[in-house]
Amino acid sequence: MSFKKDLHLLLQPFYWVNILLSLSYVTAKKLPFLCSLVFPAAECELDSRESEILFFLMIVVMLRTRKAGSVTMINYLSSSFIYAKVANLILWFYADVRMGIGFAILFVLFSLLLPEPTYTGPENITYFRTVAGLDEELERDKKVTWIVTFYTAWNPACVNFAPIFAQLSHEYNLDNLKFGKIDIGRYPDAAKKYRINDGASSQQLPTVILFKDGKESLRRPCVDTSNKLIRFFFTEDNIKLAFDLNNLYQHCKSNPLKKSKEKKREIGHQKAE
Repeated sequence: MSFKKDLHLLLQPFYWVNILLSLSYVTAKKLPFLCSLVFPAAECELDSRESEILFFLMIVVMLRTRKAGSVTMINYLSSSFIYAKVANLILWFYADVRMGIGFAILFVLFSLLLPEPTYTGPENITYFRTVAGLDEELERDKKVTWIVTFYTAWNPACVNFAPIFAQLSHEYNLDNLKFGKIDIGRYPDAAKKYRINDGASSQQLPTVILFKDGKESLRRPCVDTSNKLIRFFFTEDNIKLAFDLNNLYQHCKSNPLKKSKEKKREIGHQKAE
């Protein structure tokens, strides 16, 4: 399912234009008819320096996508575009300064005109501004089950997970099954209380916690018996499986919240009018 979504997203101009820019130099070198046109006085093969730059690019992309928690094709592409384009910029300058300037203009122009698409679909998320606000909501009605994401705005893995969590909140939201988020970069007290490392090298971002009866019931990522963090990949399917969302949804749906007497009176009064 996610693969089909990725293919659909690839049709958007941001992705195919950036793919062309990222492959521009290698394509120009490897296609004979294009190479003879762009490099009439040069060999249509990558020299040792060009190969070194491309090899270094591969290493950087692998490290960055791993750190960013990239789990889909779109995540990998988004994480690697900037490095691939910078490598191409260096290669074009290395070949010819005029070509380098031309590529730099295209680089900047497309960056301004084609920003990366963001999720704009529906969501049912409560954004907490303080840890006290979160605790108050958990205590308000313990019959309400909460799934809360602890995140930071600057962390790539959190950014990649945001649209997935938004879609899940829209799909599974009920009066007694709610979704929330709190930015622990802005509110570090929440990170401290729930034992989440919010540092630059943290492997706990994002952290998703399931609260039942006002208390923590389950979290991902979690630690094993030796207190070692177990890595978790935040895909839609993994979240559904880890938190048993389908059964949790059915359970909450079959046990709805009882409306208060005042609420019933208010509804009855509205019907009478």
